[in-house]
Amino acid sequence: MMELDTTNMCSYLKRELFEEDGQHLPHKGMELLIDRESAEERIETVRLILRPWRESDAESLFRYACDPDVGPRAGWPPHKDIEESRRVIRDIFTNDRTWAVTLRDTDEAIGCMGYYIHGESNIAIGENDAEIGYWIAKPYWNRGLATEALRAMVNYCFNIKGFLTLWSDFFIDNPASGRVMEKCGFKDTGETNWCSHLYHGDDRPIHIMKLEYALE
Repeated sequence: MMELDTTNMCSYLKRELFEEDGQHLPHKGMELLIDRESAEERIETVRLILRPWRESDAESLFRYACDPDVGPRAGWPPHKDIEESRRVIRDIFTNDRTWAVTLRDTDEAIGCMGYYIHGESNIAIGENDAEIGYWIAKPYWNRGLATEALRAMVNYCFNIKGFLTLWSDFFIDNPASGRVMEKCGFKDTGETNWCSHLYHGDDRPIHIMKLEYALE
């Protein structure tokens, strides 16, 4: 297997367009099941299961990643064929910090969720911090699924992994993604950054969001 390209991994998990409804819920107290009984670590919510990617997900990934409305908003180009999707799963998504976002009822992969640690992030973060990135397929926008998945990842990063501060960011021409972050408790830092390694990253800056662990 090729060495993990964390630069590409960052771009594939970045900012997607989500027009979500619903109110902000705190990351503490939400019901979240971490399944360690199976051979793979899974994060379960009411409607979703976040699990490791499988090469058998290539067909679903290509179905959604070929959409020109998805990848460019997240910082990566549309997939050209199913072999490219299979390669992305094998060489970029296969690691212990990246999950397929799947529908609980069908196990279909409809998006991606993950985090990056110090030294891998697109932005400067501390050693006890992580940057969260994600995207959801276009047919599943406007259903609250992005918010549900992000809340689960925030809970996991704080309460399972022990990170003290979480970061996320979105292209400034994609404010809907920022609203998803706000619903999950992220605050606007007022800072922007340029990520030239992202698709069209030289043409538009990213806006940086931050969420600190709330001590009782």
